[in-house]
Amino acid sequence: MRNRWMNPIFAMLTVLAFSPVMFAQTAAPLGAKKTQTSLHPPDLTGVWANITESGATFNPKEAPSFQPWAEAKWKTNKNDDPGQPLITNGRVDLDPTVATCFPTGMPRLMTEVFPFEILQVRDRVLILFEKDYAVGHIWTDGRKLPEDPDPSYMGQSIGRWDGDTLVVDTIGLKDITWLDRAGHPHSDALHVNGRIRRVTHDRLQIDWTFDDPKAFTKPWTGRTIYRYKPDWILEEFISCEDRLLHGGESLEQKAVKGHVQ
Repeated sequence: MRNRWMNPIFAMLTVLAFSPVMFAQTAAPLGAKKTQTSLHPPDLTGVWANITESGATFNPKEAPSFQPWAEAKWKTNKNDDPGQPLITNGRVDLDPTVATCFPTGMPRLMTEVFPFEILQVRDRVLILFEKDYAVGHIWTDGRKLPEDPDPSYMGQSIGRWDGDTLVVDTIGLKDITWLDRAGHPHSDALHVNGRIRRVTHDRLQIDWTFDDPKAFTKPWTGRTIYRYKPDWILEEFISCEDRLLHGGESLEQKAVKGHVQ
């Protein structure tokens, strides 16, 4: 990771500007537990970097239980490293992001080595990703998920507070993306549930449930951990930009192979 800096005064102003104390959620979803005041939701703001031991996937101990077509695709996508087949990156030549420059998309962005920043405002929680400069909108204004969403790379997300945990549901994801860097496939029926909690001042934990009846025979669960990086600011990283401009192997391809970071 390149050296990062942040002007202390700018950092203070950023924290004050986006602190949840400065904003109030005006509507709570029906049926949500009232264990946390809506005026002061827990503070998840800041820049976070992936430190999960599982590396490229959400669960290194157990692979998803796939439907036959997805099992065949997984066997093709995965890297057959005999040492750690579940935590290595998938095949670069088949990776839709690295090989053909498609956006990374959710939920795979949460397994990347690039950091992200969480901002909390009145009616939503924003996740700003360094990779592709992607933005995730988690609506916390009480709306429901759309019944027939148009598939997109980031999907449609809603959230509610359950005590100190932000519970997020995401649907409407394009099936062209990989679920994670390991190469696990999914369908357009994927429903992602993430329970986001700041377990300590400098640790963010997300517990995941992936439900995809078209691709899985049962829901798959996992966990990721992130470290707080108060002195970092997000830089711009556009997938394949250097390869598209200059040809040859991209920095991202090298990063995926472990040459960078």
